[in-house]
Amino acid sequence: MQKQIYGYIRVSTAEQNDDRQRIALEAFQIPPKNVFIDKLSGKNFERPAYKRLVKRLHRGDLIYMKSIDRLGRNYSEIIEQWRIITHEKGADIKVIDMPLLDTTYAKDLLGTFIADLVLQVMSFSAQLERENILQRQKEGIAAAKARGVKFGRTYLPLPDNFNFLYRKWRNKEINSIELASLCGFSRRTLYYRINEWHKNN
Repeated sequence: MQKQIYGYIRVSTAEQNDDRQRIALEAFQIPPKNVFIDKLSGKNFERPAYKRLVKRLHRGDLIYMKSIDRLGRNYSEIIEQWRIITHEKGADIKVIDMPLLDTTYAKDLLGTFIADLVLQVMSFSAQLERENILQRQKEGIAAAKARGVKFGRTYLPLPDNFNFLYRKWRNKEINSIELASLCGFSRRTLYYRINEWHKNN
């Protein structure tokens, strides 16, 4: 069976741009059908594209990815996925941002040891940096709260003519979408505020 070349891209949300990773993969002439993209959080591996990619892998196949944290969000997950791909599946990995993480470079015992060792150091560093970022965010939020900064959405009051609008809605003269728009709410907020209004009246 002919060896296949694959690319893997992950962004954390559907809105996040994946151009940077796509451009990095273009240099390696990967067939478009072999580029797998997930637009989901990396905190677990219930990712459809990634699972399809791993299932398709055969011994000798090669995966390119922009950076090692595309494999996961913490040290243990990255190590485990690396083990599955390189040891269980017998495929190779090239991490574009870290040339030392290239299992095609040396297939002997020393080459494998060096790649695995570098992987562990890089994965640990990536997790440590994420934890430091989260800690700085928490400290920043706590400091802002201490200064009186308010977080969360602004609580919008009911419009002055809410009773009139509510009666029109109850009489089916307007629908819930129209009522929500007239009040400046989302439909979800509208129903919450209606329940709140009933309790107070």
